[in-house]
Amino acid sequence: MESSIGIVTPQRMHFAEPLALQNGSTLAGYDLMVETYGELNADRSNAVLVCHALNASHHVAGIAADNPKDVGWWDNMVGPGKPLDTNRFFVIGVNNLGSCFGSTGPMSLDESTCTPYGARFPVVTVEDWVNAQARVADVFGIRKFAAVMGGSLGGMQALAWSIMYPERVGHCLVIASTPKLSAQNIAFNEVARSAILSDPDFHGGDYYAHGVVPRRGLRVARMIGHITYLSDEDMATKFGRALRRAEALVDDIKAGANGNGNGKDDGYRFSFDVEFEVESYLRYQGDKFAEYFDANTYLLITRALDYFDPARTVGGDLAKALSHTTAKYLIVSFTTDWRFAPTRSREIVKALLDTRRTVSYAEIDAPHGHDAFLLTDSRYHNLVRAYYERIAQEVGV
Repeated sequence: MESSIGIVTPQRMHFAEPLALQNGSTLAGYDLMVETYGELNADRSNAVLVCHALNASHHVAGIAADNPKDVGWWDNMVGPGKPLDTNRFFVIGVNNLGSCFGSTGPMSLDESTCTPYGARFPVVTVEDWVNAQARVADVFGIRKFAAVMGGSLGGMQALAWSIMYPERVGHCLVIASTPKLSAQNIAFNEVARSAILSDPDFHGGDYYAHGVVPRRGLRVARMIGHITYLSDEDMATKFGRALRRAEALVDDIKAGANGNGNGKDDGYRFSFDVEFEVESYLRYQGDKFAEYFDANTYLLITRALDYFDPARTVGGDLAKALSHTTAKYLIVSFTTDWRFAPTRSREIVKALLDTRRTVSYAEIDAPHGHDAFLLTDSRYHNLVRAYYERIAQEVGV
């Protein structure tokens, strides 16, 4: 029987030991926001790490203690009786470095200057996040995760975990993800970043000191993102070509109240204002995003997406990059996801098979595009539930 985790409260973990970053610099001390659900068993064998995507955080499931409307971004997946059952597993969510939800990032104070890092915050990578997450596991005394799981950018982290810490990952669940971004995906990210960088309120990344937010750039960046997260089919179903003022226009025309009194449609509705329902949706999402997300964080995280390529150091041979892994894998894709298309998941599957790893693959026919990994689909959820049942039997929970 599925039920809610209920009210949850995150914890802030401080790490004094410097963290060496892939860019060659070092982050001296830093904080990570962490949220946990369920109970860690005596031998610490039932722990699962859930890695978040671009605009998400440590708040994976449950209801935030300080905001009853703030429900975890994967609450339909994680909780008592849910596919990732917190009655059996101890689940950890970590807010990544560079984020804007409590972990050390551009908005944090740089102790050397007593001002926010802003543009001075170092570029971080997926591998840097994994190294930081490993230290969280150490705090809990977790030598090996029963599973590391993530969707989209979170899936990249899960894959990186299995490569970087093969002895610490039992199962790796990579959902709606990719072994590296295509040129088209990098291009989308660049357009989004350019929107932010060209906003007059950006001030070279130090807009905090000016008391402003580059809202216009953030709005456009989010609008671009939303277009790529949804499928053409899903957008057509949700919005079609509906005009927001269509009914009112018909009434006006019938009444001869269109400005010239002749009862004809003389172009009253033609403008560059919001006319179509899909435009209204995109602007709403953009405005909402600009209210809670940090522009510097957006730049950092999209760049981390661009840089991820575990096969780069081995001549582009993904099978070779995965050759020393020991985890078992579940790879899931969605047919209408054109941002991280099924062909990219199949690349991972082929590389795993080439290196004789144990892998299960599911390609789910769902109309929702990339966002499908966040939605409730019975086939998808039943698949994940069955896979965790196998893991539960392995670890004896």
